[in-house]
Amino acid sequence: MIVHQIPVGSMQNFTYVLEDESTSEGIIIDPSWDLDEIMRIVQKNNIKVKYIVNTHHHFDHTIGNDTIKNETGAPILQYKTSTIKHDLEVSDGDKIKFGSSELTVVHTPGHSKDSMCLVGDGKIFSGDTLFVGTCGRVDLPGGDARELYHSIVNILRKMDDNLVMYPGHNYGSAPTSTLGTQKKMNFVMQPRTEAEFLEIMGIG
Repeated sequence: MIVHQIPVGSMQNFTYVLEDESTSEGIIIDPSWDLDEIMRIVQKNNIKVKYIVNTHHHFDHTIGNDTIKNETGAPILQYKTSTIKHDLEVSDGDKIKFGSSELTVVHTPGHSKDSMCLVGDGKIFSGDTLFVGTCGRVDLPGGDARELYHSIVNILRKMDDNLVMYPGHNYGSAPTSTLGTQKKMNFVMQPRTEAEFLEIMGIG
């Protein structure tokens, strides 16, 4: 699986074009801005876009959906609790397959109700659940610090240290990391109680 990590827009977003190495199929994760550059990469590599995948419904990850759908004909895929327009729904544990590649859907609510991470081929696309050095905010509609605590402590902390993390924004010291590094260095991933987590998130 080849990962094209593309910085887009003025909010330090990342859009991802994933390319299955053995076929021409791929997916686009979180198209928002700089869509000409996204399509240039698709066309340069002769990628047949199978799905447009959103890690969650916030506008800065989805505003390019319709344009990319019109360009590629690919359906829009979101977690089943998403409240915005989409064509296909996935649930926790479902597989997103393109060519011989696949990603497993991991529901990680907290930043939003429909937040999900995508895991496969030694990689995790963490959306706005986890960034390099920090995590997504919880003060937007649908945000819930308790749910984020569960997602980080009971789900992400239990995953393989060697997973290479590709976040939804370039908010850290590097554009990528590993979960193992984040478990050591990221303050939100340190062992603490729910009450302590809520305190550092400014809740309660």
